Amino acid sequence: MSPGDPALAMPSTPAPGEAEVPDYVQALEAQAAYLPAAQRAVLRRAWAVGAAAHAGQTRKSGEPYITHPVAVAGVLASQGLDVETLVAAILHDTIEDTPLSRGDIASQFGETVADLVDGVTKLDKLHFRDRQEAAAESFRKMLLAMSRDLRVILIKLADRLHNMRTLGAQSTDARIRIARETLDIYAPIAQRLGMNLIKSELQDLGFRALHPWRHAVIEKRIRSQPLVRREALAQIEAKLAQRLAMERIEHRLVGRIKTPWSIYSKMRAENRSFAQVMDVFGFRVVVGSVAECYHALGAVHSVFKPLDGRFRDFVAIPKANGYQSLHTVLFGPYGSPIEVQIRTREMDLVAERGVAAHWAYKHGEEPGNSAQTRASAWIANLVESQRGTGSSLEFLENVKVDLFPDEVYLFTPKGDIMALPRNATALDFAYAVHTDVGNHAVAARVDRKLAPLRAKLVSGQTVEVITAKSAGPAAQWLEFVATAKARTAIRQQLKQLEHEDAVRLGHHMLDRALGAQGTSLDRLPTPRLEAYLAENRYPRLEAMLADIALGNRMPVQVALALAQEQAPSLLQPDAGGVPQDRILITGAERGVVSFAQCCLPIPGDEIMGYHSAGKGIVVHRLECPNVAEYRKSPERWVPIGWDRQVSGDFDAALRVEVDNRPGVLAQVAAAIAQADSNIDRVEYLERDTRIAAIRFSIEVADRKHLAEVMRRIRRLGVVHGVQRL
Repeated sequence: MSPGDPALAMPSTPAPGEAEVPDYVQALEAQAAYLPAAQRAVLRRAWAVGAAAHAGQTRKSGEPYITHPVAVAGVLASQGLDVETLVAAILHDTIEDTPLSRGDIASQFGETVADLVDGVTKLDKLHFRDRQEAAAESFRKMLLAMSRDLRVILIKLADRLHNMRTLGAQSTDARIRIARETLDIYAPIAQRLGMNLIKSELQDLGFRALHPWRHAVIEKRIRSQPLVRREALAQIEAKLAQRLAMERIEHRLVGRIKTPWSIYSKMRAENRSFAQVMDVFGFRVVVGSVAECYHALGAVHSVFKPLDGRFRDFVAIPKANGYQSLHTVLFGPYGSPIEVQIRTREMDLVAERGVAAHWAYKHGEEPGNSAQTRASAWIANLVESQRGTGSSLEFLENVKVDLFPDEVYLFTPKGDIMALPRNATALDFAYAVHTDVGNHAVAARVDRKLAPLRAKLVSGQTVEVITAKSAGPAAQWLEFVATAKARTAIRQQLKQLEHEDAVRLGHHMLDRALGAQGTSLDRLPTPRLEAYLAENRYPRLEAMLADIALGNRMPVQVALALAQEQAPSLLQPDAGGVPQDRILITGAERGVVSFAQCCLPIPGDEIMGYHSAGKGIVVHRLECPNVAEYRKSPERWVPIGWDRQVSGDFDAALRVEVDNRPGVLAQVAAAIAQADSNIDRVEYLERDTRIAAIRFSIEVADRKHLAEVMRRIRRLGVVHGVQRL
């Protein structure tokens, strides 16, 4: 279809009777009554273009397909969105499902509308390994479009909401899959963007689709509330309203109704019965100004006494999604707690509509909507993290981790407030400040006291990160970080460090092997090296060197191929053609050199290396019983030794025989700690009434350090013997 098509060249406002306008279009125009007449005419033109493009297409329910995008526009109109968003919603499926192109939309309705439609368009036309990967890649593309214009996600959420409302026409499997995706991804995103009305409906529709029987039971119980409860609710509401009126606070007071999903999730999370969850009265007080919020708080506290420790001030410190409100819990007259939320009209609008509230303000005023500012910052963080993830699925998992409903609020030393997810650690805080701060973090000061990076943080703490230029991420960090930004940055840095170490070690190994051929990497003719790299599909020399270090390519074979014009007599016969000068290791070679668990070598031991595919060099002690087996593959032997400067802690294991009586284990553990060694694990090997044999897995710097640990243990009167395993 082209811009010259008659279907696209319709007049902007059809004359009465010229074209019959269906009821669903009239309903949309009624919902969009806040728009000027000229803009509503553009909506009708968009419907005409969309209807022509989708002509002949029907939904699974049998309705014309165009009813769906118009209904999506209706959801957005109820949120007060601008005309460009509504037009894009009407046309959001045209690029994907009809001959209409992006250029057609741009020429008819402008570049902004075309960009919005393109951002929402899914990637179904591409081929992926499975549906899960397709969905993840589609989400990744949508996120990048969101970063350019937040309205993309608003259209996507409205699209999902209408699909959930009309889910009945889908098969059982499709219903379950779509409902689970809604609860896992789209409802949390709506919450993260502060759009509570849409979030609540998505959650409830998802719950109904996944567990129809449970939903029906809870919904029936809510409807059939006992008369006594309704009377109690009315009594409490009357007392609160009376007090607020006496204080001359202009207000709107509404009782909060619980949804089946909120009741069900509370029953599961807190292991409470239906009666216990329902035994709470909830009210919302909406006032005119921030000062009146605190005035109203004093008023409700004078009617019913507040519960200690249950007051939360989200006005002074808003939630990460921009939500602001005062929360308090009161002692009720019927033995039931009363939850009260107090907020201004603007806060109420943002609480219900979140980022959509930005477009709902009249005359284009800028209300300083923090929900939109915070959402933009969150999306910018996600965009930064997706650049460092290896796959769409990994990125989607990171987003799921980042959609925490609960937050902790922390202070920088300068007094700035930072919001992090629940269970965040000092290391998460470091990465939230800046990626470089996280990468070089060594410890933290929490409320001026030294704390490890794994320390979990709680609201109100002041956190200062201590860094060192020489410090870098460790693989163990991934075990305790809670944010997607930290996890992505750590993985990216570890990959970079592993690659650098692999290239360095691969260079050394290939040079050694080339030395056996009477040449070296520097002396090889450049054309020959480039031809070999091209033949083996290596983009750069570094990629091949890393492959050699990781054991995916044998250095001897590469050397033979590169030096094939050299005289064969230059080949030294020792160790299968490998010269005997040793590679010296420092222990800091990440991901390229590993230490065998069968013999646990430490600096000072006589060692050998075995070249293992995918693992690089695995280091064994020469007296290891497995070495005899490795002698059968001399081409994989790597002569290695310890460098003069060795860094880090190395695993070692001790068998300690002690008296079998209380307190002995603590004495041995104290002796190990006094020798500046860390205990990783303790297990009993043998035990009888008199003697116990215990295995201690410890960390030491070298043989000298291990000897000192063993000496301290032997001095204990309860110890019968110490032996290295």
